Amino acid sequence: MLYVIGIGPGGLDMMTYQAREAIEQADVIVGYKTYTHLIKALVGDKPVIKTGMCKELERCQAALELAQNGKTVALVSSGDAGIYGMAGLILELVSKQDWYVDVKVIPGMTASIAAGAVLGAPLMHDFCHISLSDLLTPWPVIEKRIQAAADADFVICFYNPRSRGREGHLRRAFELMAPYKAPTTPVGIVKEAGRRKQQHWLTTLEAMDFELVDMRTLVVVGNQSTYVDNGLMVTPRGYQV
Repeated sequence: MLYVIGIGPGGLDMMTYQAREAIEQADVIVGYKTYTHLIKALVGDKPVIKTGMCKELERCQAALELAQNGKTVALVSSGDAGIYGMAGLILELVSKQDWYVDVKVIPGMTASIAAGAVLGAPLMHDFCHISLSDLLTPWPVIEKRIQAAADADFVICFYNPRSRGREGHLRRAFELMAPYKAPTTPVGIVKEAGRRKQQHWLTTLEAMDFELVDMRTLVVVGNQSTYVDNGLMVTPRGYQV
């Protein structure tokens, strides 16, 4: 059995009971080293196979091999395993290669939900997720999606917004949104949502400080109805209040 587990944003109190139970039942844990560290209190003396960044395929192959050999395996992803996590890759490998493994995907809280609760209620109306990492998606495709989402007035949650190798991507995303969103559009920034060092800021499209943002940050850009009141970011659903 292979459990593909979303462990949530990082804090153990935000992990689902189902995820904890799957980790408890596993014989071996597989994951990116940062994520295995976040759950070390639950792992005990179980063997852990951990790898660094950009080793997703190797992690999945190792997990599948262990499961095919009779082990109960927990492959962990932060947030939700089906949102920029390992669930899709595992299922692609199972469908395209000769793996005879039972796979169960265990959902988790994705970063936008954790960040949204910190900010208030910015995701009350239609919203979308866009990753600014161009490691697997061509940057022209990402630009097209940013423009389309802004034109459609979605609240936009930016994952993987800024890193040492991609310092200008978030600034470019804001330039692409500018023709469609007012300069005063509220923007929420949450760093390390759900973790011990969590921080957050509220700003606007025109006043955005890109230096606050790194790979551990989620950026939420509001729609034309989003407002800030008493330090909380709110996107109305449309109820008559």
